[in-house]
Amino acid sequence: MMDDDARPLLLVTNDDGYGAPGLEAMVAALEAWATVLVIAPSHEKSACSHQLTLGRPLQRKKLGPHRYWVDGTPADCVYLGLLGGERVSPRIPDLVVSGLNAGLNLGLDTYYSGTVAGAREAAMRGVPGMAVSAEPGADGKRAAHLSSRLAWHFLQIFDRAEPVVLNVNIPARGSWELRHTRLGRRVYGEGIEFRRSPRGREYFWIGGAGVMKDECTPGTDTRALHEGAIGVTNLPLTPFDSRGDDIIDRMIRAWQAEQRSER
Repeated sequence: MMDDDARPLLLVTNDDGYGAPGLEAMVAALEAWATVLVIAPSHEKSACSHQLTLGRPLQRKKLGPHRYWVDGTPADCVYLGLLGGERVSPRIPDLVVSGLNAGLNLGLDTYYSGTVAGAREAAMRGVPGMAVSAEPGADGKRAAHLSSRLAWHFLQIFDRAEPVVLNVNIPARGSWELRHTRLGRRVYGEGIEFRRSPRGREYFWIGGAGVMKDECTPGTDTRALHEGAIGVTNLPLTPFDSRGDDIIDRMIRAWQAEQRSER
């Protein structure tokens, strides 16, 4: 069990499943300055949204010090990590990081995303959450390093009495510019593929070959992506809750100062 009370305690989950490269890169980057507890789904749970498993018991397996998989969803994993007591964690985590997701979570994607749901579940339980996603083709170690620095700044700034959810999207190429964004809109084509099995039964896939288009209105996360910038979006738990916006603005100022000092 973890006994390093001097370092921040971070709970890390994802929706790509335990052992996903993005999760491993994220953990490695965070462990440079924090104690990390990993609780991740045993299998991929992409697009599971905020599902909780209520109709059957959940199993967990310890895979090493501070590392577990759960045969459930990202929200299940965070629920266990925050409410499971000392059987899981010696204390309440200071921050939940969900990611590094293999693929972006922009605009309306956030309603489907298991990655975002992991961070949202944390805020619902009184702990700030940060969901982090990277564009396909992004360097995983670089994206994890950027995410780790953002998590560090987040911890220095936020008010624990006001937990918020931040959604971060990292482009494959571009600058390290950090932008305060709002949700844009990704329009997916009507992709449904109907097929027939060898036994003559019809089945279909959703999300097939439809064409996807991004709205690129200034200030949106989709616009930031197309211009090669990192987008950070506040996802309030209730409509018109702007508490996370000030945190993002302060994070950006701290980020810019850090970048200037490294030149």
